[in-house]
Amino acid sequence: MSKLQVYYYPKCGTCRNALKWLKENEREMELYDLFEQAPSEGIIRGWLEKSGLELKKFFNTSGEVYKEMKLKDKLPKMSEDEQIKLLASNGRLIKRPVVSDGEQVTVGFKEDEYSRVWSASGK
Repeated sequence: MSKLQVYYYPKCGTCRNALKWLKENEREMELYDLFEQAPSEGIIRGWLEKSGLELKKFFNTSGEVYKEMKLKDKLPKMSEDEQIKLLASNGRLIKRPVVSDGEQVTVGFKEDEYSRVWSASGK
């Protein structure tokens, strides 16, 4: 079973719940603090490709930076490349946590989804 890359913010309650779940399910993790270092455009493109999710699902729409930048109105007018550059420029814009094993990606934390995707028995 491969080590998971977890992009998170240590003070985020949702992230702490996700990490607790992953530890309880004995998953090895490499942790990346989104606020210290945003992921590269290449990493974000990989997430997008592997997850099958729409790009807008990667935006932290309830975050202060998202609201300050008025992205609700701006994102629909931006190209995919512009949106990816924006996400890579500021980790606070990324919905967290993002977990990947290089093949699968989850965004946010929902216990049933984690059970399906990340539990040892689910693989």
